Amino acid sequence: MKRTFSTLCLSAMLLWTGVTAVSLSVLPRTSFAAPALNFQNILQQERTWAGLHTKKLKVQDITWTYSEGGSSAKPTLLLIHGLSGTRDNWNRMARYLTPYYHVVIPDLPVHGETSVPENFDLSIPNLTEKIRRFVEAGQFDHQLHIAGHSMGGAIAMLYTAQYPINTHSLLLIDSAGVFKSANTPYLKDPALLKDLVISKTGDFDKLIHLATASAPFIPNEIKVEQEKMMISQSKNTQKMVDQLVLMSKTYTPDSFALAARSIDVPTLIIWGKQDKIINVEVAQELKSLFKNAQPPILLEGVGHMPILEAEQLTVQPYLEFLKTK
Repeated sequence: MKRTFSTLCLSAMLLWTGVTAVSLSVLPRTSFAAPALNFQNILQQERTWAGLHTKKLKVQDITWTYSEGGSSAKPTLLLIHGLSGTRDNWNRMARYLTPYYHVVIPDLPVHGETSVPENFDLSIPNLTEKIRRFVEAGQFDHQLHIAGHSMGGAIAMLYTAQYPINTHSLLLIDSAGVFKSANTPYLKDPALLKDLVISKTGDFDKLIHLATASAPFIPNEIKVEQEKMMISQSKNTQKMVDQLVLMSKTYTPDSFALAARSIDVPTLIIWGKQDKIINVEVAQELKSLFKNAQPPILLEGVGHMPILEAEQLTVQPYLEFLKTK
């Protein structure tokens, strides 16, 4: 009964402070002639470099697009991106994971290339339930480890709480939630998240500077195409922000804490110390809520996007963590 209550609490309460996980993926840090390649070719080259292949899977009314790499005989890592991001946010990390693990990275509904019906329910509980159906249909639950960045961390936490027997570990990177120690504007007033939606030319540059401690170089040809893609998805992104704002008005840090304490799988927390969207104090608060969490790893000079700003500093402790699971 205690497990059932905790699970229901989490599915109702968890983490309604979503944040933007802007897709900044570019090719490995080598020179290339950007004008000679279109945006999709560049992304495909990056996936190949990371040992990933693009696949599709229809489950009920969702046609999932996802990246998959590594041997399916090995433990599975399910990596979940954040609000307005895509599976390609994880490519730099995946390069170091596919030699040792079976890596699966879906585009969330209304993100990237995953397609859903009109008026799809974009609430975190529904997204989590749909991820579970995706895992079952793809038979990806072999020794499953789950990781989430930003809003993807909210989904990963909820998934872990609802399916603890099938989840071997949890990785949270600058994760969304409802926190007491929130000192950033976007946690104090989630309505400000509306300002982060990429809806017009120029918004992408603003978001890069907000989401990273030191904005990475992105060739202009790539940046223009990335911005166009995000503008085309802005209507659905706005719908997700509306859901997050609505729920943040309903639930409190205390109810979040009560729910999060039901999670007892081994947990690793990684945070950028210069995160301007979800302040670094949250990492220690999260650690105190979980029954089996290691001390948080805080990355100096890194903002909200460790998976892109400092992928090696992020993946190395994760690999060490996974060795013991």
